[in-house]
This record gives sequence, structure tokens and C-alpha cells, in this order.
Amino acid sequence: MVVFSRFRVGVIVLVCALGALFVSPNLVPENVRSSFPSWLQKTVNLGLDLRGGSHLQLQVGIKAVNKEYLASTLSDVRKLLKKKQIKYTGLRVQTEAAKGATLEVVLLDESKVNEVIKLLKKLDENLIFENVGGGVIHAILSEQAMAKRNSDIVEQSIEVVRQRIDASGTKEPNIQRQGDDRIIVQLPGVGDPSEVRRLLGKTAKLSFQWVDKSVQSIVEAKGTKAYLPTPPVGTMYLPNELTDGTVVYLPVKKEVIIHGSSVVRAQATFDQHGQPCVSLRFNNVGKQQIYEASQHINKQFAIILDNKVLSAPVFRDTISGGDAQISGHFTMAEATELALLLSAGALPAPLNVIQESVVGPSLGEDSIAHGRTATIMAFAIVAVFMLLVYSYLGLFADIALTVNVVLLFASLSVLGATLTLPGIAGIALTIGMAVDANVLIFERIREEFRTGMRVMSAIDNGYKRALTAILDSNLTTLIGAWILYYLGTGAVRGFAVTLALGVIISMFTALTLTQWLLTTWVRLSKKKTLPF
Repeated sequence: MVVFSRFRVGVIVLVCALGALFVSPNLVPENVRSSFPSWLQKTVNLGLDLRGGSHLQLQVGIKAVNKEYLASTLSDVRKLLKKKQIKYTGLRVQTEAAKGATLEVVLLDESKVNEVIKLLKKLDENLIFENVGGGVIHAILSEQAMAKRNSDIVEQSIEVVRQRIDASGTKEPNIQRQGDDRIIVQLPGVGDPSEVRRLLGKTAKLSFQWVDKSVQSIVEAKGTKAYLPTPPVGTMYLPNELTDGTVVYLPVKKEVIIHGSSVVRAQATFDQHGQPCVSLRFNNVGKQQIYEASQHINKQFAIILDNKVLSAPVFRDTISGGDAQISGHFTMAEATELALLLSAGALPAPLNVIQESVVGPSLGEDSIAHGRTATIMAFAIVAVFMLLVYSYLGLFADIALTVNVVLLFASLSVLGATLTLPGIAGIALTIGMAVDANVLIFERIREEFRTGMRVMSAIDNGYKRALTAILDSNLTTLIGAWILYYLGTGAVRGFAVTLALGVIISMFTALTLTQWLLTTWVRLSKKKTLPF
């Protein structure tokens, strides 16, 4: 005898009611939806192929980062050779077409090559060294280290891109890796990607470096081109653009005293003069670095962003709290953008836009219309089939099918999922699969009834004996969906998500809702026979 406790009935009703509640934001205009509580404003978002928008393909400048990595070891190599009193005539990083970035050491005494190679191997185990001859040593990154480093750079770039785009207000971007050094960015509903492209084009690499006061600054008047002499070793010229258009090239020490990676918070605000600025909060490492640097009272340093000097103040007092401000004649919009870039983090490598396209909404509208038609047709055909074959039992299956669709869209809304054409295909497929469990159950009930059982007993045994087959068939489908999600990307994952949700929800509606409706109807109507 099938008995539904009040608790079980309450759970079924509650799930169905929550499904209707969370699907409702998709059925009302945006002005009405905005009056809902914030937790009830989530809807199913339309993907690029449905809504239209922008498509960008980015290439990560990995070679530049590998060269920068080798350049960062120059000071360590220089200190090591000085400590061991080994003289050299050349120490630089060069780029070769065949090998890429190469660290070159030219020794004065050729007999010390093997000794230096042993010392340098201890300095960095990721480097491979080669004795070229004539006292020249070349060092490059090993293939294993380069492969891991390149993969980490691309993954870190994806995360920074995601943070920048999300923070700029773009809704539901689709960002994924393609190949070894490319990133695909899809922006549904964004007809002009220029603003996003500008954000992504900025590396946002922040650093604090000393100004070399032993070298004269070079002033470049507006409309002229300044001549920059060769600076001393360890110093470089970086531009500082003033409000009147004049550019001052400051001699800046290459050694970084405070890294931008130490910034944990950046916020646009106003300074003591009421001008827009960016307030910075450093982590423990940054706090210690800025405290030690600020011990040099009245010493000038440069705040550098992407190889451009934002400002060049001096330390007036010791800074112990770990807070600082960047002022550089910003507008409030520029300060807000800079704070956004610093908060999202610096890109580990430059990004180049190598392909850009805009998908018009006409394609999306056409796809939506065809997808809607296919879904309605699938629903109608399945519903009519169940009614014709199973009579009022089919009616209960159709009710469960309707609830199944409502719960599916409610789940997608709660997850904030992006619906694409493959996702619509997954919904159409799950509609057909949703009644699969009911078909197995009804056929089993028919077999039990033909053996002479009463209607209620046949229903009870039909559900119990069909359960194993239902679980097996749906479990294999879930495994397939999981493999698609794990190995797939983008739209393929969307298909896998809708398929998996549809299977799980159909099991709930078939094994609980349909059974409850059927047994309640039989008990109230006191049916003695089945309609088939």
C-alpha cells in the first residue's frame, strides 16, 4: 500500500512552489523584476549566439614574460659574480629567433666558465646553461619550466580578465582558453567592445622605484621629440606626462622597492586638496617594504604603471600603517578605472586582440524563435503521445512534465546560467527523456495488473520494480553529461548542465510527483481498473 506522509507531501509541494517562484522573474518585464528582492531577481541569461554581442580572441604575450623572467635574474647573477670576484665583460638578455629569450654572460677569464655554470645552476634550477665558447655562457628556461610557466601565465591572465570584465558591469561573459596562448572572450549584449578592449589592453603593472638623482631628467616640450642619452647601468628613462602636455623623462632605477602585487585593495577617493586619487592598502609584505623605503626621508621615488610614471613624490615621513595614495592629475573616471585595474590585479603578460567580431541580434532572435518552436513541438508531441497511450495516467505524466520544465528553468535562473543554442537542444532532449521513467513505470504497472493484482498494489509494485531500471538509465546519462562537462568548453558545457539538471529533475517528478498524483486520484476516484 502506497502511503504518502504529510512531510513527504509537504516536500513535493514546497519544491514545486519554489520552482514557480524562482522561474517567475523570467516571465515579467525588467521594471517589475527590479522591484523584487535581490535574491529573486536572477534570470536565465542568453548566450552570444542568442542575444548577440561581441567576440574577442586574445593572444597572451608569453615571450615577453619569459624575457622579463630572465631579466629579473640579472641582478642576482651580477651579485653572485661580484661576491665570487669573477670578472665579466657582458651580462644581458637577448632575444633569438630559434631559442627565444636568452641570458648571456661573457666572462673575462674563459677558464672559469664551468665554475660559473655550476654556481648559476644553484642560483636557478629552472635554467639550462650552455658553454658557447670564448667565455660566453647562454642560459634559457628548460622546456618543463617554460611549459608550466606559460600555462600558469595563461590561467592567471584568464582570471584577471574575468575580474576586470565582471567588475566593469558586463553581464555573464564567457571566457575560456584556446590552445597554448589564446583566450576567447564572448560578451553577450555588448555591441561595442571598445571599452572592454581598452581595459584588457592595460597590463596594470604597478611598482615603486627610486629616481636616480645622479642623472639629469629630460624634458620633452609638446610637439617636439626629445633625445634620450644612454643611461647608466641599472637606470632607465620612463615618461611622466604633465597636465600641459609636456613629457618629462625621469631616470628611474630598475630595482623595484615595492611591487604592485603587494596591493590588496585599491579605491578611488579624494586627496587632501579635493582632487581624485587612488587609495592603496598593502599586505604585510608591502607594509614592510613601504616602511623600509620611507626611512629614506626626502628621497624621491617614482610610482610607475605600465612603464609610465604616474607621479614622483618624496617620502616626508615614515609610513608604518601600510596605506598610501596615488595622485596624478586624474579625473574621477580615470581614478576609478585605475582602482579597478589594480584591484583585479596586474596582467602577467600583455594581451593582444588578434580577432574581434560583433554578432548581430537578428541571428539571436532567429535562433530563439527556432529553439522556442522546437521546444514547444517536443513538449506537445510528447504530451499528446502520453495521453493517447496511457489515458489519465498520461495526464499525470504531462503535469509532471510541465513541472519538470518549470523546475529546470528555475534551477538555471538560480545558477545564473547562460543559455545557448546547445543548451536549448539539451532542454528539448530532456523533455523527451523526462517521460522515459514514467513509461517504464506505467508498463510495469500494466504487467503487475495483468497478473491479477488490485490497482493500488499494481501501482506500488510497478514503482518499486521499475526503480532499478530508472536509476541505471539515468545514472549512465549523468555520467555522459559529466564527461561532456569535464572535457568540453563553452556551449558544450551548457548542454551538459541542462542535460544533467533535466535528468535529476525528471527523476524527482517521476518518482515522487507522478506517483503522488496517481495514487491520490485512484484513492479518491476508487478506480478498480486501469485505462489500458
